[in-house]
Amino acid sequence: MNQKPSNAFIAASWIALGAGMLGFLIGLWRAEMQLNEKGYYFTVLMFGLFAVVSVQKSVRDRLEGIPVTDIYYGLSWFCTILAIVLLTVGLWNATILPSEKGYYGFSFLLALFGAIAVQKNTRDGKAVEKKEPKES
Repeated sequence: MNQKPSNAFIAASWIALGAGMLGFLIGLWRAEMQLNEKGYYFTVLMFGLFAVVSVQKSVRDRLEGIPVTDIYYGLSWFCTILAIVLLTVGLWNATILPSEKGYYGFSFLLALFGAIAVQKNTRDGKAVEKKEPKES
């Protein structure tokens, strides 16, 4: 099924990505923690976003018959799981309120979901564009 995503789903995906990322980053900016801790959480966020986009791409490539090596496929999944584990371990050991830990966890997961959805929408939109003839 090659159907362009609806504008509502595209908007919701971008809003989820933006809200997750902005929420996480604003929380970091306002947090009373050392700069190296802030850097750790920022790096985990960026690593996680890249990893989930990579998973989405490799899974989709395989479904469409585009060759993806087993090592890349496995590495994408490993990195996604690793990013979640790194955030979990960091928050578990952090000396912040439990409500702050929950805030970071949920904003992180929202950003990951948003990144997957935006990647999916982008890919679906490009696939539809290739199939539709251009009007001159």
